[in-house]
Amino acid sequence: MDFDSLNKEIIACRKCPRLVQWREEVACTKRKAYQDWDYWGKPVPGFGDRKARVLVVGLAPGAHGSNRTGRQFTGDGSGNFLYPALYRAGFANQSDSKNRDDGLTLHDMFITASGRCAPPNNKPTNEELNNCQPYLEREIELLKPKVIVCLGRVAFERILRIYSIRNSKWKFAHGALYQLPTANWLLCSYHPSQQNTLTGKLTVSMFDAIWKKAKELITNE
Repeated sequence: MDFDSLNKEIIACRKCPRLVQWREEVACTKRKAYQDWDYWGKPVPGFGDRKARVLVVGLAPGAHGSNRTGRQFTGDGSGNFLYPALYRAGFANQSDSKNRDDGLTLHDMFITASGRCAPPNNKPTNEELNNCQPYLEREIELLKPKVIVCLGRVAFERILRIYSIRNSKWKFAHGALYQLPTANWLLCSYHPSQQNTLTGKLTVSMFDAIWKKAKELITNE
């Protein structure tokens, strides 16, 4: 299966009734600031360079971010923190991420998520994440990335599950680095949610260090 076929399957997915109901309800009611928007309101496929050596895995679309725009980390506070960092590191051609037609492209990086639909309260259930896991597995198979960057604990635990890793010494922490059985690297970062960035748990310098390390790992392979 190629990326185009996979993305069509992702966008058409209706496996999780709770998420289908929520994403479509949000797309109909909309936030006041976005009343003029035609919300995406569907599962959000991965985005970026299909020959990338760096795969970034987030949590799930934001209700009024990716669920509105249809592109990973686009249209909300998380993306407003992420893409400037990727631009500074040379992975993105611009720092702005507003909509699918804004000209943003990624170099050597592909961004995806553990869950493809916006969940209520930003909390997908384990069953919902399990339903989405085959899509992430197939993206990994297609890309064969040298570095996987996990944004947050949920993404980290999902990657461990995919690789059948049950090593109790593998703990999630910002900046933690592990070598996967397939010889590629797993790099951890706090998620760039406003809950982390506005409280100082994740600073610009901390985040820049993650992308610098990712760059070093693919440069020194």
